[in-house]
Amino acid sequence: MEIQHGVPFQSALPRGLADAGIPDGPHRSPKGLRHGYGVHAISSGVPLNMLSKWMGHATLEVTAIYANALGAEEQGIAARMWD
Repeated sequence: MEIQHGVPFQSALPRGLADAGIPDGPHRSPKGLRHGYGVHAISSGVPLNMLSKWMGHATLEVTAIYANALGAEEQGIAARMWD
């Protein structure tokens, strides 16, 4: 993907994710990328308190959402994004 200066991140990221072959859906967005990162980090054994710090969460309860989202669909999304 060619870097275009002055292109807003919100419009450049979905195009970059599409160029990377990530299929269309709610996970092909800034929020989906962040969620996929969190789920993948937890499933890879990153401690909850460390992930909380990396993601800038105020409390561990917010980060614990990722630990509770380890169903087959979320694991599949994380695998497509990071493997």
